[in-house]
Amino acid sequence: MNTISRRSLLASATALAASFGLNALPLRAQNGAITLRLPLVRASGNLDPQRYVGIFAVQDMVFDPLVHYGPGGSVEPGLAERWEVNADDTSIIFHLRPNVTFTDGEAWNAESMVWNLERWLPKEDYRWMQCANNFKEIEVIDPMTVALHFTKPTPTALTELSYVRPVRFLSPKAVNADGTYASPVGTGPWMVEKDGPEGTDLVVNPGFWGDKPAVDRVSLIVIPDGMSRISSIMSGEIDIIGGKFIAPISPQDATTLKTNGVTVVTETGTDTMILGFNPRTDLFKDARLREAFNLLIDREGIAQVVMKGYAKATMNLYPEVIAHSGTRFDVPARDVEKAKALLEEAGWTGEGTRTKDGTPLNVELVISEDAVPGSRALGEVLQAGFLEAGIGLSLRNVDHAARHGDIPSFKYDLSLFVTNGAPYDPYNTIGLMFLSSIEPGTDGKIYEDAALDPLIAAALAATEADRPAAFQAVFDWIHDNWAIAPLFHGDRIWAHGERIKTFAIPATEYELPLKSVTL
Repeated sequence: MNTISRRSLLASATALAASFGLNALPLRAQNGAITLRLPLVRASGNLDPQRYVGIFAVQDMVFDPLVHYGPGGSVEPGLAERWEVNADDTSIIFHLRPNVTFTDGEAWNAESMVWNLERWLPKEDYRWMQCANNFKEIEVIDPMTVALHFTKPTPTALTELSYVRPVRFLSPKAVNADGTYASPVGTGPWMVEKDGPEGTDLVVNPGFWGDKPAVDRVSLIVIPDGMSRISSIMSGEIDIIGGKFIAPISPQDATTLKTNGVTVVTETGTDTMILGFNPRTDLFKDARLREAFNLLIDREGIAQVVMKGYAKATMNLYPEVIAHSGTRFDVPARDVEKAKALLEEAGWTGEGTRTKDGTPLNVELVISEDAVPGSRALGEVLQAGFLEAGIGLSLRNVDHAARHGDIPSFKYDLSLFVTNGAPYDPYNTIGLMFLSSIEPGTDGKIYEDAALDPLIAAALAATEADRPAAFQAVFDWIHDNWAIAPLFHGDRIWAHGERIKTFAIPATEYELPLKSVTL
């Protein structure tokens, strides 16, 4: 085992700082401005809010939504000051916030709102959202009041309108002559000062309508290597690090940071790691096989050993922090003998690797360190556990691109899936990754069954009063049929240096914790 000392980390951080041109004092004054430094795993990229390219967190800093997603799924005012939803969830009237301008001087009003909505809302590519799939028309009531009308009840609409993309608002002047995106001009608290492959610098929008940030400047520095990011915060060159899609901290990294005196902040994550069975193979159409596989998993051991205690074992599709996540199912203890009995009952017999009609019980788990960090270690634990019951499990490691090809094409026996988390759930995971009438996207299908479809459809269309029971019906069916093998809810992990006075983890993985930071 390699031991990493604070001295060696600081030494490598010094070299890293020199390579990036960082100064020794990250919160230093630049022309009187206080700068906060954070890492990015990659460059911000194309920040067009209607494209799925740029770093979510940077888009979130620049572009405002109509409504914000708050803790626990609450919906809070944004560019819409207030709104009314009609009784059957087919219309929403938005009263727009007055006296707001884009950073190029363009006015925020009904005209600019409609211009933005028409860039995506009626188009086929965005039908993965219910508000787009059920879209009927936009009605301008007056210069500061706009109504959205849907063809059928769409209770998901308000939450969907809080997403980072494609729903954020761009200045109508920030496009080329042909209407294509030209520059990142929004109404948000931050403006892009400089952007490139080495990072992005943002400064406070002096005309921002809301509370002003506690710092004047944010410097987002591209540091792709995880160890280099850890070195940087150890040395004080970086102030805050974290966020699954920003600069992720692994459980191993978190342990290293805590050991070396860096403040690590955690809370239960909003997503779930799931072992999924290919629903289109005959093997896993047998519920006895699915139950046996579930009973061979040591969930508590995985949470404590593989995830270093930064996870909570589960049998639920969603963690409790997700709205309408349902009652908690008991996590079963690993039961090898019962699993063997189920396999025998299903006709899989023999010593060593079990067989049925001359076919060995060998299955393949697709893993991808690019797409699901830590999947190899997790796969090896599952491999050893299944072998004890006579199941041969092989691991096939693929890169991110190959996984996004194989999983939607059902080229696997078993795969690891991660639910969408906040703000997308509870709607998106069941709507996109379980509903059989929807074609699989790049994330594939965790499970599908025509018998489950009506329950999902009822949950997606349920009124507020009926929603808890409708979602519970979905969760009960999935649990009772052993349709999936939930593993754990991984913790959200952030860390910060000693210059940070107050800090709180943001509501989603798609934003930086800038609202909570004071120095």
